[in-house]
This record gives sequence, C-alpha cells and structure tokens, in this order.
Amino acid sequence: MSRSLMVAGALLSLMWGSQPVLAQESGDAERGATLYQQRCGACHSLDANRVGPKHRGVYGRQPASIPDFHYSTALRKLKEPWGDETLDRWLTNPTAMAPGTAMGIRVPQAQDRADIIAYLRSPAAR
Repeated sequence: MSRSLMVAGALLSLMWGSQPVLAQESGDAERGATLYQQRCGACHSLDANRVGPKHRGVYGRQPASIPDFHYSTALRKLKEPWGDETLDRWLTNPTAMAPGTAMGIRVPQAQDRADIIAYLRSPAAR
C-alpha cells in the first residue's frame, strides 16, 4: 500500500471513527462577548443575578453553586463542573442535559457556542 493511501485511510478513520473535535478549540472570546450580550444578556449578567444566575467565574465552577440564587432541582442534580464539554452540551440543549430546567434557550450553531464559551473562559469573565 502506498504511503499516500495509508495517510488518506488514517485521515478518513480519524474523521469518521473518532470523537468530534470540540468547537471550543477555535472560540473567539471577543465575538463571544458580543454574543453573550445578545443571546444571554436578557436573563444573565456577569455580576448580578437576574432571571438566571450571575456568570462571573462560571467556567470551572460547580453547577448550582451561587449561594444567593434559587436553582431548579434539575440544575442542582448536575455534578460536573462547567467546562468546555459541559457548557457546550448545556448551550446545545439545556433541557436534554437537565430535564426540568427553567433554561430553555439553545445556541444551535457550534461556532457561536465556542465563542461564548471562549468568552466565559477568558480573563474578562473570570
């Protein structure tokens, strides 16, 4: 088998046989800040609880851990800290991740999710 055929086979194997690459690896925090304001800002803020809890420092934090916010039972059941994968799953479909949650807003575009997550991970939101 020629080297180019082996490389092509390996690439196809990686494309179809492996886990998808997380969109977060290419997130743009600056664009994410704008998207956060547009998509999340009606209910969330970095520094104040609103309809939803404040988000400053959410990246790496345990779900339902802001002491002065009343979380749904569904959210209090989540145990994994908010990181790239959990935030991506959450923003993709919160009701699938935590059935019974009050959060019903989805971010369907992978790049939009990646950018919002990059912003939440950035020093500006820590």
